[in-house]
Amino acid sequence: MAGEVQQDVYSVGNVDYSIKIGGEAGQGIQTVGDALSRVFARAGYHVFTHQDYESRVRGGHNFYQVRVSDKAVSASRSKIDILVAFDKESIELHAAELSDQGKIIYDADALKQKHEGLHYLDIPFTALASEHGGSSIMANTVATGAVLGMLGMEMDIFLHIIRETFHKKGEEIIRQNTATALAGYDVAVKQCISCSFSAPERSEPKMLIAGVDAVGLGAVASGCKFYAAYPMTPSTGIMNYLAGKEQEYGIVLEQAEDEIAAINMTIGASFAGVRAMTASSGGGFALMVEGLSLAGMTETPVVIGLAQRPGPATGLPTRTEQGELQFLISAGHGEFPRVIFAPGDPEQAVHLTHRAFDLAEKYQIPAFIVFDQYLGDAQWTYRELDLKKLVNVDYRLRADVLKDVSVYKRYAYAENGVSPLAVPGDSKHLVVADSDEHDEEGHIIEDAETRNRMVLKRLHQKIPHIRQEIMPPLRYGAETPDVVLIGWGSTYGIMKEAVDLLSDTRAAAMLHFSELWPFPGINGFDYISFIKNAGKVICVEQNATGQFARLMKAETGLEMTSGIYRFDGRPFTVEDLLGEIHACLG
Repeated sequence: MAGEVQQDVYSVGNVDYSIKIGGEAGQGIQTVGDALSRVFARAGYHVFTHQDYESRVRGGHNFYQVRVSDKAVSASRSKIDILVAFDKESIELHAAELSDQGKIIYDADALKQKHEGLHYLDIPFTALASEHGGSSIMANTVATGAVLGMLGMEMDIFLHIIRETFHKKGEEIIRQNTATALAGYDVAVKQCISCSFSAPERSEPKMLIAGVDAVGLGAVASGCKFYAAYPMTPSTGIMNYLAGKEQEYGIVLEQAEDEIAAINMTIGASFAGVRAMTASSGGGFALMVEGLSLAGMTETPVVIGLAQRPGPATGLPTRTEQGELQFLISAGHGEFPRVIFAPGDPEQAVHLTHRAFDLAEKYQIPAFIVFDQYLGDAQWTYRELDLKKLVNVDYRLRADVLKDVSVYKRYAYAENGVSPLAVPGDSKHLVVADSDEHDEEGHIIEDAETRNRMVLKRLHQKIPHIRQEIMPPLRYGAETPDVVLIGWGSTYGIMKEAVDLLSDTRAAAMLHFSELWPFPGINGFDYISFIKNAGKVICVEQNATGQFARLMKAETGLEMTSGIYRFDGRPFTVEDLLGEIHACLG
């Protein structure tokens, strides 16, 4: 957790391959990537995936990248070992990325283009699918089998996944997909005589989880019972995840007509007595801002997921960016407290989503989970996720407690600013809430004295207590470094690998901030002195203006030595970031 020193040292695995599946939307790229990732995870390998796709239903150039290793991995590499090319553009754009041992598999008939050379393997995806499965639609199954054949893996796990996937469609569909997978496998084995790939030894199966699903899991584990949202990439995955859990966990899910309705429905559900959440992306969240202020004034707990993508306006709707931190801190008219969490991996996403629900209800405030497209879509493997620490506390006053209360005041003054939160209709007491300024009972007021007391109650009395709950950054690497990388949110994994590789030649460390607002104090780890004692401090962000660097300077007075800012909508790879770091270090 934040502030702890982690000592596990990165080492390059004996096996560390990157596989890129490229083609147009609609060609089954994600199907192949998902299938390979699941096979690798079940075989006990370490997996990291990320996606790059255009904002169109069909066409355009997309890719799905899978990194598989016998050691833990947390970012993508630039070099590709196997390129599965479903279109000509994949070869044109990515052939130069091949490693020395890299291979490109493609269907010359489908592309109407023949390539010569040791790097190319012509595997007739379409013809094999038609011959063995009776339909060209199974070409992606052929391609998946071919990759497994190139790696020298056994087919049992993939064949089991085929059976799981198509069991409702009957034995004939299962037989056809099995036959096409084996056909692709056999052809690849015969053609890949010059391949130097070897599969890692199998170990215990691992779970594979994406960042956006981890946020959903955290919501379920926190007792979320209502979720309302309007679909907007890349936040929609949370809604999709929770929709699959509605019946099992008694969750009410509403696809609202717009984001204004979504946040107001969520506030209403929370007022009625349940844990509630909404989520959106930049433009959608902009519409929620008035509702956000409503939650601030009425002191209604609400959890909001913000999935960042490049703006302004529609920007690049399917790409990644960390461009909304400053907006999030100040969003809403008027002054009211909030907490902001930015997980760096799926495990953090689960735990910080739980923290968001807990603190939102404990202090009766809005709480945010902010991530980006890269983290949302990226998948990581884990042996397990420790959920034992996720203990839900009900901070609301319900009938069994209220029956002994003679007088109830929704906004009663309290030393810590937290008034009793009762559930309407759960007792004889009337629960009054108003968006106008109000007195202790919730009735509208106009006098200055009450206004001052209410502002102090909502803001200045709560914030010191909230700040004590905010953890300092996670420290990783050398205890006395000469170079420190600083980042937040999705930069966690890439910075971690960069620190491990830098440590071969110099003392390097990183500070990763996942609890952003209120800005963390010392709280057990004097990270300010840690930064001051470092020779070089480099901030790594996915935006154009160094939003976190500016925030740190404003809150602590510390100024970074250098900044590495990427804002083209694409994530860093290991080689990208190392090159930028070496440039900063001279």
